[in-house]
Amino acid sequence: MRIHNPASGATIAEIEADSSAAVRRKYLRARSAQPAWAALSLKKRLATIVAFRERVVALHETLARTLTEEVGKPIRQSRNELNGLLARLDFFLAESPRTLRQETVLAEVDKRMEERISHEPLGVIANISAWNYPYFVGGNVFVPALIAGNAVLYKPSEYATLTGIHIAQMLKDAGVPEDVFVPVIGDGLTGAALLRQSVDGVFFTGSYATGKRIAASTGRRMIKTQLELGGKDPIYVCEDVDVAAAAAGLADGAFYNNGQSCCAVERIYVAAPIHDAFVAAFVTEVKGFRIGDPLEEATYIGPLTRRAQIGVLKRQVAQAIKLGGRLLCGGKPIEGRGNWFQPTVIADAHHGMELMREESFGPVIGIQKVTGDDEAVALMNDTDYGLTAGVYARTEKRARRILERVNAGSVYWNCCDRVSPRLPWSGVKHSGIGLTLSTYGIQTFTRPKAWHLRGA
Repeated sequence: MRIHNPASGATIAEIEADSSAAVRRKYLRARSAQPAWAALSLKKRLATIVAFRERVVALHETLARTLTEEVGKPIRQSRNELNGLLARLDFFLAESPRTLRQETVLAEVDKRMEERISHEPLGVIANISAWNYPYFVGGNVFVPALIAGNAVLYKPSEYATLTGIHIAQMLKDAGVPEDVFVPVIGDGLTGAALLRQSVDGVFFTGSYATGKRIAASTGRRMIKTQLELGGKDPIYVCEDVDVAAAAAGLADGAFYNNGQSCCAVERIYVAAPIHDAFVAAFVTEVKGFRIGDPLEEATYIGPLTRRAQIGVLKRQVAQAIKLGGRLLCGGKPIEGRGNWFQPTVIADAHHGMELMREESFGPVIGIQKVTGDDEAVALMNDTDYGLTAGVYARTEKRARRILERVNAGSVYWNCCDRVSPRLPWSGVKHSGIGLTLSTYGIQTFTRPKAWHLRGA
């Protein structure tokens, strides 16, 4: 398989993909190696993650450059992702001993009865990861999975293959046996071969369409399945905010990583009294974003990772304009080599447009005027997705009153496009099932075992 630079279209590497037979061999290796890994003390497994962290720090610039070259993410944003990974590693290292320890929940001395809960590893898991934040979304899975005693068959996205190979090498150098963390290299066909193996859990990050197919397959086998899927993340801007500050924060939330984030702001609702002022300030911010070579320090907007997404964006923009949307900037691909699209803002958007209903996953945003909180809530909930949602408002009381009525896994007041290792990351409806991060996201890689112990 060829690895292409999305900024130039040039081939930067050729990698041999795993055949179905190769995937089977890798699964059998992982199955054989997992019991010994689980038998190691938690302290020793944690030590390998400490060593992995040290390698991430030592190779920081090499890793960032590789990520930028194969995904197109501006270099400063690649460095930000690696820095954010360190904080997540620190969280898992600090919290896993307490979260995974055996608990005594009842101790009746007179009846000589004790009840305990232990946390057993699932076994061998398949981690089918994403390209937009491979260190974040991958690390959310394989790090706690390894700590808990699982073996991991890690399939990086074909668009982040070189990064996946870096991850595997760093874990091996850190002391994780090469049969305990096994990279599986290839595209969707390779992923399908991986899903045919008798794994004990599947953890997937990607599109709703693919997630639905995975759920149909794994449901028949009764194995642990977690699906982190898409979003159509809304923000409501109330009339009592600092307009300039809200516009600056939301422009970044919509266009960071070229809009290629599960929790990127995808639609904005603005209270009528400040609508025009907000739109003007927002467009000014967007027009100020530097477009250019993603390896240059000043670049904010790089290329799209997947060329096919250009067609999706063109269709959404054309339909929105046809249905009455006002194109305020951008609106078309950027000429030349590579996968480039202009940062695009459309006002007078409404829910008859695909732009406001289907995931864009690119540098395109629609803005709709609303009359008040009730209309905003109704529109925010008018979606098949439910990953994140936010409100910009002067008081927490008002924001809480609105957000309590919104169906989303994560909600924000006066911020957006934010993920914390301390909080669970989950979605409702087509945004997925299960969760990562927080202490729940450590325990999700285990089976709780109930112990009933009566003394003689």
